[in-house]
Amino acid sequence: MKRHLLFEIGTEEIPARFMEGALAFIEKYTREKFTEYRIEHGNIKVTGTPRRLVLFVGDVAERQSRREEEIIGPPAERAFDVSGNVTKAGEGFARSHGVSVSDLKIKKTPKGEYVYIVKVDEGEETKKILPNFFIELVKSIPWPKSMRWGSRRIRFARPIHWFLALFGKEVIEFEIEGIKSGNVTYGHRFMSSGKIVINDPKVYFQKLKENFVIVDHVERRNLIWKQVEECANSIGAIVERDEKLLDEVNFLVEYPVALLGRFEKKYLELPQEVLKVTMKEHQRYFPVIKNGKLEPYFIVVANIITNDMSVIVKGNERVLKARLNDARFFFNEDKKVPLEVMVEKLKNVVFQEKLGTSYEKVMRFRRIANYLAERLVPHKVSIVDRCAYLCKADLESQMVYEFPELQGIMGREYAYIKGEDSEVAEGIFEHYLPRFAGDELPRTDAGALVGIADRIDTIVGYFGIGVIPTGSEDPFGLRRDALAIIQIILDKKYRLDLRGLVRFTIEGLLDKISKKPDELEEEVISFFTTRLYSYFVNEGIRSDIVEAVIDTGVEDIYDLKLKIDALNEISKDEKFEDIMRTFKRVVNIIPEGFERVDVDENLFEKDEERKLYDAIRELEDRVREYIGKEDYASALRELLTLKGVVDSFFDNVLVMDKHEERKNNRLALLNRIASLFRRIANLKKVTV
Repeated sequence: MKRHLLFEIGTEEIPARFMEGALAFIEKYTREKFTEYRIEHGNIKVTGTPRRLVLFVGDVAERQSRREEEIIGPPAERAFDVSGNVTKAGEGFARSHGVSVSDLKIKKTPKGEYVYIVKVDEGEETKKILPNFFIELVKSIPWPKSMRWGSRRIRFARPIHWFLALFGKEVIEFEIEGIKSGNVTYGHRFMSSGKIVINDPKVYFQKLKENFVIVDHVERRNLIWKQVEECANSIGAIVERDEKLLDEVNFLVEYPVALLGRFEKKYLELPQEVLKVTMKEHQRYFPVIKNGKLEPYFIVVANIITNDMSVIVKGNERVLKARLNDARFFFNEDKKVPLEVMVEKLKNVVFQEKLGTSYEKVMRFRRIANYLAERLVPHKVSIVDRCAYLCKADLESQMVYEFPELQGIMGREYAYIKGEDSEVAEGIFEHYLPRFAGDELPRTDAGALVGIADRIDTIVGYFGIGVIPTGSEDPFGLRRDALAIIQIILDKKYRLDLRGLVRFTIEGLLDKISKKPDELEEEVISFFTTRLYSYFVNEGIRSDIVEAVIDTGVEDIYDLKLKIDALNEISKDEKFEDIMRTFKRVVNIIPEGFERVDVDENLFEKDEERKLYDAIRELEDRVREYIGKEDYASALRELLTLKGVVDSFFDNVLVMDKHEERKNNRLALLNRIASLFRRIANLKKVTV
């Protein structure tokens, strides 16, 4: 017999941003615990609304699965005497495991004959395990923020009001600080009244739906989008699908009702991004679009049905009008202020106590941006300089003060209004890109170089005052900044010296930092090395290949990518591992610190030495030429053609000869090969 399991935690409204993590944890925890408890089960469904977290597990076994465990004891010769009688050692082993001496058995093992027993665990009833499982689950859910309420000691995202716990039709009884489990739940806060008794998990979802709660968050999300699209279609318009907004709205309602509202056309004079941020970020509305432009409409998703839904629409229209009035006032006031004046105001804003004001930071990374521009796009130095100077100006605008999400966006708008070069204006916005995983990257050089400069100043500055990411702690997002720099460099194919950039950045921070420059330089390079390793491994490259190339140096990040791609391409050859064994033998035999590559032909004793020497000389110019062209795949293919002569050399020549000169000559011969490989990768790191 199997039964369905249902567990509901009823709460006050949980913040929408907490829900996804909580649901994922409950599913993972349940799966792991049921495996640990040896409880067979069917499908696990975890879902919820703002007021409830729900776990539904189908076809749960009534009892833990049976387990036989073989326990090895002492050697047979110690457990039994020569007459076959049980010794004290045998009796002690049986007693310690609660079995009779008659249960002792003997088996042959590679180490000889040993006594063993077979211990059978028939398993506990599932219903006896579940109370503790539920209690521990409730206490284990991790929350971004949790709270205690009343006199209770338990911490949770919001106060808990009830537990519904059913195993089939049977209530699983438990209690957490006076909150007892039962078979009772509650419907919609306003459209349902009284207790709802659930006698069978199978009827739970339908009964809640009858009481205006759509529990399944996937079903509810699909319904919201369908309603939103229907509202937009009713006026011949569309809505851009915003997954983040859809997720948030989904966990704000239990019974969604999409409604179409409108605002005055005069507000369309505001930049479209201002309107979108006001509607989406502040009001959780869906903006309406026709022919690629915003229409004076919005869609709000209510959580209730009333006799007069127009009251809800009008209420939301009033709220939005007030927000847009504020935005229009701030926008018009900001347009009166020169961007240079806003930049000067940054002198009154502290970026970081030890690293100075925001103005000082701008001047630092402006210097770095110019350094980069001179080396990478010398014809755009003036554009990059202007972008760096103005890129933080909007932080002192009234609009960004009121709507922080618009930083960069308003800077771009104001730059266009003031007649700045288009690349300067776009760069002001783009220097913030990428803002999150999967975000777009800067298209302009100004945005890319200023973004790199801003971030490297932040990284070096914080490292310089001893604020370094540890474990999972990275409060200032330095790992994210390093990853953004890597992504921008690779996307733009910039050829820059990372170590040189770090040194130049340190020079601008000497009056702020507390660490020695050389020590700080190595710490930052090590930090980037770790980030580069993670980046390429996350891109699906074998970790040993990434490590092998990174070991040759990380100064030129784009060159590093070319080498990794080349070695990764070669590694897909079915003969790769066999080939690598040969060349790892070459690099492994060369002593640490051995640098000689000059070979004396007069010291050759075997034909195999001559053949290998001739083969190396015949191809090494071509290899160097390929490396010079950064065609690392071709260079590697050339080197790998030496496999046959290298194998023959090792089969017939004793490298570590007693004759010192002959030994060193043979090592120098092999080092001619190894030195070429080392320009691409450290083969010692490749796993075969």
